[in-house]
Amino acid sequence: MVSTLGVAVVGFGWMGRVHTQAYVRLPHHFPQLRLRPELVAVADEVPGRAEEAAARYGFATAVRDWREIAADPRVRAVSIAAPNFLHREIGVAMAEAGKHIWIEKPVGLTAEDARAVAGAVAKAGVQGTVGFNYRGAPAVATARELIADGEIGTVTHVRIRLFSDYAAHPEGALTWRYERERGGSGVLGDLASHGVDLARFLLGEIESLAADTAVFIPERARPTGATAGHTRATGGEPGPVENEDYVSCLLRFASGARGVLEASRVSVGEQNNYGFEVHGTKGALFWDFRRMGELGVSRGTAYQDQPVSTLYVGPGHGEYGAFQPGSANGMGYDDLKVIEAYHFLRSVAEGTAHGPTLEDAVRSAAALDAMSRSAERRGWVDLA
Repeated sequence: MVSTLGVAVVGFGWMGRVHTQAYVRLPHHFPQLRLRPELVAVADEVPGRAEEAAARYGFATAVRDWREIAADPRVRAVSIAAPNFLHREIGVAMAEAGKHIWIEKPVGLTAEDARAVAGAVAKAGVQGTVGFNYRGAPAVATARELIADGEIGTVTHVRIRLFSDYAAHPEGALTWRYERERGGSGVLGDLASHGVDLARFLLGEIESLAADTAVFIPERARPTGATAGHTRATGGEPGPVENEDYVSCLLRFASGARGVLEASRVSVGEQNNYGFEVHGTKGALFWDFRRMGELGVSRGTAYQDQPVSTLYVGPGHGEYGAFQPGSANGMGYDDLKVIEAYHFLRSVAEGTAHGPTLEDAVRSAAALDAMSRSAERRGWVDLA
């Protein structure tokens, strides 16, 4: 028997829209799910934005204050896609109101914020998932299986990259993303958080790290009106960029493997260049988000001059079968958010966590905090 679940979205910028579209598509791709999302309410403080979202997607209610959603008995699950500095307050309040939460990473500004939300979720006995969408890519899920099965031997080292140009233009507006008190650690929270999650998902826990960070565009113009995404601004009052444009980090895993994680939001010529290379004693794996359905695989007994073949993921890999009937048919970013939505509602229906949890967010945030300390101290930092 299929029942409905009243859902709400807090924050209707790009990510709030992506969450909403994932809810709408969920029954099409996962008809076996016993819960069907019902769009009950949307909240955004920008005048008119929530009303526009309601008109476009069919939310029953549009409000400016997210607290109205916390008090709404019709809402049982909430997507939190507001700016980072609001994650802790909104996440804790929604959990305490008995609502399941799907919250975007990095879940606040610090590991302390992430722990507060995780603690509230655990205390309330609700389900919580986090927007670590790249682990949901079928090729990434396949890579994890191949590593676990020993197909490339013992993993020796990994390189994870997340390069983007979204902040490369010097006229990019000085929004909350560039302020320490509202945007946190800049590219660490925005992109390196995904890198840490991929590292843990594939190789297990990180034991220690050493990081270096930099700000390459030290000043930007303040916007004169409401912004969404990565708006450009000219003529506004200039202000300092307070958080990181770039991070490089050496990793030591509990398994003994080594790693390199590098992320930049100001890489001219790079658009969503995200991926990894995992090397083992008998082979290697290669993945590029821009060719999401392909996994480079090298395995065998040659060791030297061993070729790399391309595995095109298909219905037997991860959640691919929910979207396409045969191998090498392309999937996209929004499909990964549909997978997240599926794991979230499945967790609610079964009372058991599926997909990334708040504990994963805490672990990622702890690594980001350690990167900041390492960059300040110019040395290695152990993770508890």
